[in-house]
Amino acid sequence: MVSASDILFNHGTSVAPLGLIAMSGTEEMAAKIDHYLVDWAHKGGYDWDTFLIDCECPRFSSGDGKGLIKSTIRGKDLFILVDVGNYDIKYQMFDQKNGMSPDDHYQDLKRIIQAASGKAHRINVIMPILYGGRQHRRNYRESLDCACALQELERMGVDNILTVDAHDPRVHNAIPLMGFDNMMPSYQVLKAMFQTIPHLKTTPDEFMVISPDEGALNRNMYYASMLGVQMGMFYKRRDYAKIVNGHNPIVAHEYLGNSVEDKDVFIADDIISSGESMLDIAYALKERKARRVFCYATYGLFVNGLEKFDKAYEDGYIDAVFGTNLTYRTAALLSRPWFHEVDCTKYLSYYIAALNHDVSIGKVIDPNAKVKALLERRNKENA
Repeated sequence: MVSASDILFNHGTSVAPLGLIAMSGTEEMAAKIDHYLVDWAHKGGYDWDTFLIDCECPRFSSGDGKGLIKSTIRGKDLFILVDVGNYDIKYQMFDQKNGMSPDDHYQDLKRIIQAASGKAHRINVIMPILYGGRQHRRNYRESLDCACALQELERMGVDNILTVDAHDPRVHNAIPLMGFDNMMPSYQVLKAMFQTIPHLKTTPDEFMVISPDEGALNRNMYYASMLGVQMGMFYKRRDYAKIVNGHNPIVAHEYLGNSVEDKDVFIADDIISSGESMLDIAYALKERKARRVFCYATYGLFVNGLEKFDKAYEDGYIDAVFGTNLTYRTAALLSRPWFHEVDCTKYLSYYIAALNHDVSIGKVIDPNAKVKALLERRNKENA
């Protein structure tokens, strides 16, 4: 495995000088990424204070906006970090304060891309939670927001897009001639879980992986295969005669798999939205006498609040919920005893370093190798 400092800022291999732009709401994430990049630069013998480039998208009183980059970007390999899920950012329109929707964040991203066009050497977009990602397919007279957005970014001159745990990675088919990477933070999740629950036993007799539905099979199959344990799954039985909030309502979650009795179980999904499906599955697993239930979602949105999860934790139905720092988390969520954060900023930093030098991400970080090394260390410690 090659260390990041061995390849970072080698002028013989870098595409162009690196620049990092943090859109509104990503400042905390960008500061951590910048810290890693600067540290690697220093280890490589280069004296950089920061790679961050200041920008803003000010608004006129009518609500119209514009993109403004405040320092030179000419000739830079530009990485633009955006969190379309951060609803805590506000802007003034007439006499009202409006929270930014995913549409507002996406529009501001396009403004900054416009401001950079013709000046930056290359434009790369890091969009962990993919804009329109949940509207990845259509039935009858529906829009295809994600596919159209990706095609629009391609037309605007974006060279590469990085997302993390896309709701459906097949959306890449909309832009077959453009760089598109869908990263999975599997190593970071397992590392966080082992650190939080140090005596967790992941043997076939003690542990199972459960897929919450058929759409999450691949990510859960990966965990089960790497850990060498059995996997079960639930499928959603829906009432296709009704439509509620744009969806056919779920009637029940049916379980397929071996017994979970007296075993710890791990459930992985990409998004916890309202959390009702995750809680229904946790209740069903406890009814089947599962010992402990650990939940993970790359993006913990909790759109209906935290009270139901508080009660499920207090009543012993869930033991921990893991989520990444790749989108906005409320202070209330971070304070909950059942929530544990998975830091993915170093992973993104590795990606930026590799792409800036046009080398394979596997040369810097091979997730499979790191997971195997992590499990080997745990096995030695528990031997």
